[in-house]
Amino acid sequence: MSKKTVAVLFGGQSTEHEVSCVSATTVIKHINADLYRILIIGITKEGKWLKVNNVDEITSGTWLKNTETAVLLPDASLKSVLILNGDKAEKIKVDVVFPVLHGLCGEDGTIQGLLELAKIPYVGCGVLASSVSMDKLYTKIIVDTLGIRQAKYVAVTRKDLNSMEDTIKRIEAAIPYPVFIKPSNSGSSRGISKAESRDELIAGLKLAAEHDRKILVEETINGREIECAVLGGNESRASGVGEIVAAAQFYDYDAKYNNAESKTIISPELPAGAADTIRDYAIKIFRAVDGHGLSRVDFFVDRITGEVIFNEINTMPGFTSISMYPMLWEAKGIGKPQLIEKLLQLAFARAAEAGGESDVL
Repeated sequence: MSKKTVAVLFGGQSTEHEVSCVSATTVIKHINADLYRILIIGITKEGKWLKVNNVDEITSGTWLKNTETAVLLPDASLKSVLILNGDKAEKIKVDVVFPVLHGLCGEDGTIQGLLELAKIPYVGCGVLASSVSMDKLYTKIIVDTLGIRQAKYVAVTRKDLNSMEDTIKRIEAAIPYPVFIKPSNSGSSRGISKAESRDELIAGLKLAAEHDRKILVEETINGREIECAVLGGNESRASGVGEIVAAAQFYDYDAKYNNAESKTIISPELPAGAADTIRDYAIKIFRAVDGHGLSRVDFFVDRITGEVIFNEINTMPGFTSISMYPMLWEAKGIGKPQLIEKLLQLAFARAAEAGGESDVL
């Protein structure tokens, strides 16, 4: 049987560029080389696409000096990537793409739209699920229809900050301090802050506005941070649950990736029924956004009442050494090689379904 070619995209223009680079090394190392030829393509922070020769170049960062550029052709009749090296061009047919891209310009439906145009199967959620899940405000609007409890929130735009006094009064009338301020479109907790006072709220709004034009201000939940992994297509399944124990006041970017005191606990002890509720909610939310392939769905469990409260959904969760998504499936006996092969097969299945074939997963 001839090998298929899988193109792994990583890097990207978002604030999660570095996390994507680490995730990609994990994915690449666990793709079955007996079944696939691996074409590695790195996207710089400036948006330049470069051909990468191996994982070592990603780890060392030397890929950024590469001179061979890559162009994913939108022509659906070609299903190819064009590699340009000076005045030479090589066309490589691609069977499937694994977009290991976190955040904007990768996890938000943009890359997915390009791949839809090219008619190339790809791992993960489609355009709709990727875009609405990346936008925390619209995720909340969808989850509201499910009757699942989530934190109270106020939506703010960057333009609203020109009338800061009115904006602050609107927030204070709706939610008591302390509050969390989040960019609506961001990931890895970039641009998130906690405000105990009006001055801190103003500073937090300005920080979030550096990351997105839409901002969410949310009530503070006195809860444990619990995550659940979802895997599948038309028939999806939820993993067990894991708990984040942040070393900082909350699980911000620094606490997540730079503080060794932050911990993840697989199968933590929770109030009776909470884990089953989380798994049920995770699948319902995944289906409500039209998810496919994979997602990690995050919740709080109230420390006093034990109530389960939805936080957010991530359609391309990390694959780093501290990432919860692969850990949760490993706890269920699905190692990284099996998990990645399953995700690739789900990509082919989704493409087959779009093409009218019936033998889909």
